[in-house]
Amino acid sequence: MDGTNESSQGNFILLGFSDRPHLERILFVVILIAYLLTLVGNTTIILVSRLDPHLHTPMYFFLTHLSFLDLSFTTSSIPQLLYNLSGSDKTISYTGCAIQLFLFLGLGGVECLLLAVMAYDRFVAVCKPLHYMAIMNPRLCLGLVLIAWGCGVANSLAMSPVTLRLHRCGRHSVDHFLCEMPALIRMACVNTAAIEGTVFVLAVGIVLSPLVFILVTYGYIVRAVLQIQSASGRQKAFNTCGSHLTVVSLFYGNIIYMYMQPGNRSSQDQGKFLTLFYNIVTPLLNPLIYTLRNKEVKGALRRLLLHDREKKGVRVKGPDRHL
Repeated sequence: MDGTNESSQGNFILLGFSDRPHLERILFVVILIAYLLTLVGNTTIILVSRLDPHLHTPMYFFLTHLSFLDLSFTTSSIPQLLYNLSGSDKTISYTGCAIQLFLFLGLGGVECLLLAVMAYDRFVAVCKPLHYMAIMNPRLCLGLVLIAWGCGVANSLAMSPVTLRLHRCGRHSVDHFLCEMPALIRMACVNTAAIEGTVFVLAVGIVLSPLVFILVTYGYIVRAVLQIQSASGRQKAFNTCGSHLTVVSLFYGNIIYMYMQPGNRSSQDQGKFLTLFYNIVTPLLNPLIYTLRNKEVKGALRRLLLHDREKKGVRVKGPDRHL
């Protein structure tokens, strides 16, 4: 029987945390709150970056795309997880599972590459400040973002169909809370060495290559920052780059563990909690990292709030009328 026909006969069952029913109720509340905060935080970053003219720079152009990615990435799986946690129904349709897998792989790949692009942006800003606006022109910024999106989507188009077509011998229970590639590989009843090898090769291109580029780039950045004579200048450079480096550490720490060792070799329970962290905690922390450590974003928020208050004050006061 063809793997596609076999899988498409019925729904998949996302086991998730069903073996811990007492934990499901707690997780539902915690994840719901975290998801709502993620929506608010990342939407705020997007709106502030677009509405404040002071933030119309390459750095915030990339940050807007990162926030949009985080919103999309979280929304691709968390609503389904909340539904499954809220009751006994743990099913997801074959089409829903395929879409979830495609988005999870695609958006994750785009984020890897986008973080590398943001590292290059910081490298130019610190190492070549006088030529920054000439190098990071709007055309180049848009081109870099489009390349990141194109490569991420291409990776997902290559891996999603192969994963879904694996023979599963009638198995429909996914030992995870989402249709994630390692969990679907574990369901297969055939030898998966070939697909695991392919996953590793693609992971080197999509995950490790950008990480190596980021590390090399930050090596040059640190050297340039240490040569800055002004203490305030060094502090400003470290604050700006520190936010990005913190996000990189959170993102890559999880993704390398999960995707460089697919299939049966990884701990299934540990993988679930790492994926949950990767899915909800990282997108939640990103806006906080960029706002708490960034005076420009805090200043933009303050200007927008004060402007809004002034407009309300004018409306309440109304126009002067002379009799």
